[in-house]
Amino acid sequence: MSGGTEGVLPPGATYGSLVGTVSDAVLHQRVGRLWWTAFLISLALTLLLLGSIIWLFVAGVGIWGVNSVIVWGFAIANYVWWIGIGNAGTLISAMLLLTRQDWRASINRFAETMTLFAVSIAGLFPILHLGRFYRFYWLAPYPNTMGLWPQWRSALVWDFAAIVSYLIFSILFWYLGLIPDLATLRDRAQTRRGRLIYGALALGWRGSAKHWHRHDAVYYPMAAMAIPLVISVHSVVGMDFAASLVPGWQETIYPPYFVVGALYSGFGMVVVLAALVRWGFGLQSVIRVAHFEAMGKVILVSALAMGVSYAIEWFMAWYGGERAELSHLHHIFFGAYSPIYYAMLACNVLIPQALWFRQMRSSIAALVVVSILLNIGMWLERILIIWNVLSHGYLPSMWRLFYPTIWDWLLLAASLGFYAFMFLCIVRLMPCIAMHDVAKVLHRQERKA
Repeated sequence: MSGGTEGVLPPGATYGSLVGTVSDAVLHQRVGRLWWTAFLISLALTLLLLGSIIWLFVAGVGIWGVNSVIVWGFAIANYVWWIGIGNAGTLISAMLLLTRQDWRASINRFAETMTLFAVSIAGLFPILHLGRFYRFYWLAPYPNTMGLWPQWRSALVWDFAAIVSYLIFSILFWYLGLIPDLATLRDRAQTRRGRLIYGALALGWRGSAKHWHRHDAVYYPMAAMAIPLVISVHSVVGMDFAASLVPGWQETIYPPYFVVGALYSGFGMVVVLAALVRWGFGLQSVIRVAHFEAMGKVILVSALAMGVSYAIEWFMAWYGGERAELSHLHHIFFGAYSPIYYAMLACNVLIPQALWFRQMRSSIAALVVVSILLNIGMWLERILIIWNVLSHGYLPSMWRLFYPTIWDWLLLAASLGFYAFMFLCIVRLMPCIAMHDVAKVLHRQERKA
């Protein structure tokens, strides 16, 4: 994954051709039946999400499969899964920017957009899990009317603060990188309405040396700030579990384990989105096979890291020798959820090993299949973190299984539909490729030629 431009842009590419390819997809290209079909399906699922939420508030959380032992269930597992995908977008963009990876230019825009939508959806689930949505402000760390201050040693308090800070930061980072491209759309728009809307959003950007100097003076430090912020966010999410006294959750490896998992699932989602954007908007000249091959290498390394994390978890339970931990270890391999656990290991560790072969990394279809499977595996991991642990605690009299209801599944499917709905809308309004970042890569390529 060198910072060179070889294979990143096609030979003979020009600034005008690349910018035209991206901007015309927004300004001039008409959507076809396939886009409308996907839009209507995602809209139906969005309405289903709204209906499910309304019924949840009417009937209560009893419509889910939660019980007196497994009190979290799908809602919190979905929250952790979505927040992991969301954390990865800005992290990927910031890390590739600071390490000067030229292939970042073709994926960073929808990776950052992915962050905004995923974090927004993740934020819904803790509120839904409250049951009483009008008490959502209880999640905020503030002194209440009884004069009680928040417990600052609780990971849940820091969870709220970290996620809100990260969402605000991600919006600013995304918008700052978007400003030069908005100015390009303003200049290329053929309607007065388009020029006014994109002109207002571009904030008077003219592309002068002074503007670029001020832009980069803010953009690069923000990228440097993003990395510790993202690491802290998912570390705090991991501490929601690790700070407890429940066997299976008392793991010091949880914070870095959750960060690696976020990067892993996030890159998997970026691969899927990149393939869809490339095919749907005809951006083969901008999103090339070399980009997928680079992402395949990152996924392979992440799969190895996940495998090591699982092995450390098993070893520490065995090495510690505590009876409850050993019982939990036996439960995950031979208990009621063991088939799901083996499926998770296959999706997260075994199947991605196919990416050792360059033919697999260079095959977009194969890489998309691996990415979808790994995200399924990461969702199973989040589910099992809750099911396996809460269903098998210290007291055998409290051992109980979780059985999801139709409402658990509908809310998960509807959240995916809402995510697709927002993404389909944004790619029709904003450039899905960072045009000026691609132009910088092209300039460096021309200087080396």
